[in-house]
Order: sequence, then C-alpha cells, then structure tokens
Amino acid sequence: MVEQWSVTTAAGTFDAIAAGPEDGRPVLFLHGFPQAAITWEFPVSVLGRAGCRAVAVDQRGYSPGARPATVAEYGVAELVGDVLAIADELGWSRFDLVGHDQGAAVAWWVAADHPARVRTLTAVSTPHPDALAEAVRTDEDQALRSAYLTDWRSTGTERRMLADDAEAVRRMFEWSVPPSRVDEYVRRLAEPGALTAALNWFRAGRAGGRTGRVSVPTLYVWSTEDVAFGSAAAFLTERWVDGPYRFEMLEDVSHWVPDQVPEVFTALLSEHLVGH
Repeated sequence: MVEQWSVTTAAGTFDAIAAGPEDGRPVLFLHGFPQAAITWEFPVSVLGRAGCRAVAVDQRGYSPGARPATVAEYGVAELVGDVLAIADELGWSRFDLVGHDQGAAVAWWVAADHPARVRTLTAVSTPHPDALAEAVRTDEDQALRSAYLTDWRSTGTERRMLADDAEAVRRMFEWSVPPSRVDEYVRRLAEPGALTAALNWFRAGRAGGRTGRVSVPTLYVWSTEDVAFGSAAAFLTERWVDGPYRFEMLEDVSHWVPDQVPEVFTALLSEHLVGH
C-alpha cells in the first residue's frame, strides 16, 4: 500500500510517497522534469510488498514546502545535500538510489561523491554527466538534442510552457504517458512558483566541472526513442563506472521510461537489487 508521506530537513519539508516496512532495505527514488514522485508509484509499491522501504520524494522546488526562491539555491551542492539530508532524516546510513532524468543526474553526483552512502545506483535515461558532456562536444546529434537547454534557461519560458492549458508541457510526453498522469504533472506545475522552481534546476547550471567516477554497482537503463539522450552518451557511460555495471537498452520506448513501461523497469530494478 503506497502512502502519502513527508520528510522534513533543514531545507524544508519534502512531500513523498512510501511503501514497505520501516526496517526494510532502504531505496530512495528521485524524479525528473517535469514530473513528481508519483512517477515511481509502481516500483515503490512492488518493492514495498517485497519488504523494502521504498521512498520517492518530490524534490527541491517540486515540494511546496521546499521551494526556495533564488536560482543559486538549486545548484549541485544543494541537490546532493537534499538527498543526504533526507536519508539522514530517515535513519539510512546506506541506501539504494534510483533516479530518472534530472533525478538521475543527481543520483550520479551522489554516487560519485558519496560512495559510502550508496549501496547501488540505478540511473534511468540520463547518462553519466561527464559522458553526456563529452557527447555534446563530439557528437553533432547529441549537441542538437541538448540545444533546448538554452531556451529553457531564458526568461519567458514559464509563460510559453503554461500557455493554452500547458500544451507545450503536454507535448513533451509524446503521448507515451497516461493522460491522467500528465494532467497531474500539469496541475502541480501550474501552482504559483512551481514551474519557475523546476526550471531553476536548469538555470543554476553545474558548477565544479567533472562529476567523477562511480564505484558502486550501477544499472543504467536507456531507451532507443529517447529524444533528449542519444546513443553516443549512452554508450560512453560505461567508461565512467568502475564498479559492477549493467547497461539495459529498451527498444521502442520513449524518454519517459518509469511512466511508459513501469513493469519492465521494475523487473530490471528488482534484479539489480537482488544481485547486490
């Protein structure tokens, strides 16, 4: 049974969903843009029934109680700090970490910088940040795929995205996500300040250069119809993982893996956790 939950840290109160016994194996899920913790509802439920303590949070800016106003408060240090603070509040010294899209980027950063805290990493869609940076430099296809970031950082993006009942946001999901789920994402983003907070992740940029190598057991799931991340960055990711590494390529699946094929993804995640 998935329950509505919340976790309070020094940064504020993060809304969450959770399932499973509180003394179960801890698994933390991080969503991406423009989604929410509910993108993980299916795997949270399955892992909870399997005896894990699965928690998915609405991250910084997405939770009304943890929505700082300035762009500088959405940097890498703050996002990584949120993950560690949430784990600390839950009493988790070590945990499995799962992320999609921007949540996967945060998960890569946490795993690289704090390997003692992360039992396993599962990254969905987003490649290792340094693999992505290399692909943007060397692969014309990836450079074109990433060009949208410049537009999203500009002023007026919120107005364009929310115009006509958020038609631009709805188109992002490529008709691959159930309409009721898209409606829920749009409803949340339409709250005062919510979309600006979500876009501040992009506007803050990534200070500090390279991410670093990852030593923890890692599962990377990439889909062939991903519009944001091409094959060059996906295949380069292996070079940045020193620990046990598994790469799963999903044919004919869009960027929205957790929403589009939750059963397939959850089976892969469960195998990864059992193996480590």
